[in-house]
Amino acid sequence: MPLIILAIGILVLFFLIVKVKLNSFISLLLVAGFVGYAEGLPIGQIIPTIEKGLGGTLGGLAIVVSFGAMLGKLMAESGGAQRIATTLINTFGRKRVKWAVCLTGFIVGIALFYEIGFVLLIPLVFTIAVSARIPLLEVGIPMAAALSVTHGFLPPHPGPTAISVIYNADIGMTLIYGLIIAIPTAIVAGPLFCNTTKDLHPEIPEGMYNSKVFKEEEMPSFATSVCTALVPVVLMAASAIVKLVLDKGNAVYQVLTFLGSPDMALTIAVLISFYTFGLARGKSIPEIMKVVENAVVTIAMILLIVGGGGALKQILIDSGVGAYIGHVAAQSNLSPLLMAWVVAAVIRIACGSATVAALTAGGIAAPIVAVTGVSPELMVLATGAGSLILSPPNDPGFWLFKEFFGLTVKETVRTWCALETIISVMGLIGVLAIEAFIA
Repeated sequence: MPLIILAIGILVLFFLIVKVKLNSFISLLLVAGFVGYAEGLPIGQIIPTIEKGLGGTLGGLAIVVSFGAMLGKLMAESGGAQRIATTLINTFGRKRVKWAVCLTGFIVGIALFYEIGFVLLIPLVFTIAVSARIPLLEVGIPMAAALSVTHGFLPPHPGPTAISVIYNADIGMTLIYGLIIAIPTAIVAGPLFCNTTKDLHPEIPEGMYNSKVFKEEEMPSFATSVCTALVPVVLMAASAIVKLVLDKGNAVYQVLTFLGSPDMALTIAVLISFYTFGLARGKSIPEIMKVVENAVVTIAMILLIVGGGGALKQILIDSGVGAYIGHVAAQSNLSPLLMAWVVAAVIRIACGSATVAALTAGGIAAPIVAVTGVSPELMVLATGAGSLILSPPNDPGFWLFKEFFGLTVKETVRTWCALETIISVMGLIGVLAIEAFIA
């Protein structure tokens, strides 16, 4: 019964958005309330649960998304994004620029949560698409694929690192196996898969891109542009590394974990960008603040929609749907690796959040590692792969991709959901192949 209710809720969500043309944020809240009531949540608990999900999602993303948008807007308005874009285009050539973007996303994504990396790179994607005169998705899909692959497979990314702890896996071996799987997966789901979307030509959402063409002398240097954009990446990567090699009591550990938290890293990056992309380019403080205000206005509705996805996710978690489906899958007679993948996949579909799916599946499957003797490193990767499948509408990432790329729900399913499923299935195939090789 919980699965039937969930399926009906997803169908109603699609109907409200596609047929009724209701705002996505309002639709998500209405469906969240309906599903929560139908799944047995007390009526007095529905609104607090929605508030918890919305607040929890925005609490973790509001500063990151807002400051990321500010950094991106300042980079675009100063000509920094154009400088990076033209340099990449000139270096790799128009036909190969999607490979450059995929590589950039892969490097950036190792240290960042998907949403953070997405917001940081989206201005660059827009600029490259316009400057090289290529379809937006031809650049956007490789970037999103690379970020998603690192999110599921590669320590020191927080997700795989946390699952490694649950399974007591060796993080170094997990990284090696993860790289073996992640590289071909990113290639197939990114630069190759985008070739199937050439008939789609979404426009850059209004206000997301500065169409001004800068003269050579107006733009900051490539080094300045890249270094400023990579400040949060470097700080978060440093934080991830010290967590692996130093004790919590170490002073360096405490300083770098503070500076490398996403909120703090982006705060520092934005403050630096005030100079590199503002004052150093001849802008006054009021002019810089005007750019900042416009950036926040641009992403306000996107933040609400992502929060709505978080509300639906919390309803499914608190109503017990995720745990119910996970335990049902765990009772089947599957190999440990396939079971970990299936459990994570069904929880992902039920709850939306890849992180929740991975950690919940890890808790369910952890006892099996000791009993069966299966490789804990491969269990980490199987769980991570399963947690990425499909990306249903109750995943905030679904709406992030849809809104930033100006897609319809149908187009988002065809691109983003297909991309995530390719990554998930290829991850499972890679895990089973490595198991066969090392057995």
